[in-house]
Amino acid sequence: MKNVLFVGAGSMAEAIMAGIVEKGAVDPSSVFVMNKSDEARLSGLEERYGIVPVRKEDPEVGRAELVVFATKPKDVRQAMNDVAGRLHLEAAILSVMAGIPIRTFEEGLGSRPVARSMPNTSATIGLAATGVAMNDAVCDRVRGDILSLLGAVGIVKEVAEDDLHLVTALSGSGPAYVYYFTEALEEAAKTAGFDGADARELIIQTLEGAAAMMRQTRMEPSVLRENVTSPGGTTAAGLRALDDAGFHRAVASCIRAAENRSRELAEGK
Repeated sequence: MKNVLFVGAGSMAEAIMAGIVEKGAVDPSSVFVMNKSDEARLSGLEERYGIVPVRKEDPEVGRAELVVFATKPKDVRQAMNDVAGRLHLEAAILSVMAGIPIRTFEEGLGSRPVARSMPNTSATIGLAATGVAMNDAVCDRVRGDILSLLGAVGIVKEVAEDDLHLVTALSGSGPAYVYYFTEALEEAAKTAGFDGADARELIIQTLEGAAAMMRQTRMEPSVLRENVTSPGGTTAAGLRALDDAGFHRAVASCIRAAENRSRELAEGK
């Protein structure tokens, strides 16, 4: 893959840039980036990764084979206007923005390959969980390039576009749920008089260990849970309290609310 243009230079764009440069997926001299006005931000990215800052009128825009839109959703139409007419006719589009449907890019930039993805913030450490949907114009070569680019910052699952709303609710917003759960565990520990720093270390290691157990053993979460839960023991008492508080219902409501909001954003609400 060569000549990748990033339109937008925020944290998600930087995470992907860092991933593809560090893994050698794209040569830094073939990675171009532009944004609305922050020259200092572009200079910083150039210094850190060796990528090439450009302006919308620069010839590199027309040489891009893949254009990654990473602006704020509210700025997407202006971003498309900035490059419309300058892009190569066969340049493919990859969106990493929440709530912007594929048809928006087809309407704004004409008939061309378009992919819509939903990485999460763990992309910054190369551990993203990303869902991606592609239109019918995406050929095997372009599909491979897009999957390679997103795979440089974590795992990727190709899904139907409508399923991206659920992917957004599950993995796009998912890190926030884990952090929120961690906050609750910390608060409970501190309320009980336990040292907050020690509690955090224990919680983080517990989360990492549990995730690793699921990945390495490939056992069902329910089986792993049962293996920890002795009848009449401490774990059983804790789980019973969660059930009494409606834990499963709360999680289901959380996912539904996030999915519904993703659909509203796609409709411009």
